[in-house]
Amino acid sequence: MAGQGEAASRNLTGVWSGRYFYPRELEPVSFVATLIETATSLTGATHEPAGPATAAVRYATLQGQRDGNSVSFIKTYDIAGSSVDPIHYSGILNGDATEIEGTWRIPGNWSGKFLMIRSPGKVAAVARKVAERV
Repeated sequence: MAGQGEAASRNLTGVWSGRYFYPRELEPVSFVATLIETATSLTGATHEPAGPATAAVRYATLQGQRDGNSVSFIKTYDIAGSSVDPIHYSGILNGDATEIEGTWRIPGNWSGKFLMIRSPGKVAAVARKVAERV
């Protein structure tokens, strides 16, 4: 496994698969996140099922930052005509930059855990593309 310093130097740009867990006995929700890292800023988007009994998809945008192995972002759902509180995520990047694990919270409401994973092969492919452009 790579050291923590190596994880801090790897770019987070890419597609991540994740799950977030509720604090109660509700089913976890799977999602796909696309992250774009520029310097220490993160932007991106997610999509996830809108509910267990529907085929609809819910979309959100992400804005955040990275400080070494610490990752934080705010997820804002794109729901027209609805007022949904932004969700604050904060997590830690693992040593080989393939997992982010942490907590999400809706201030003043509730919170839970989340995990995001990307394939090590995809990390290598991104690194190759970046190296080719330099």
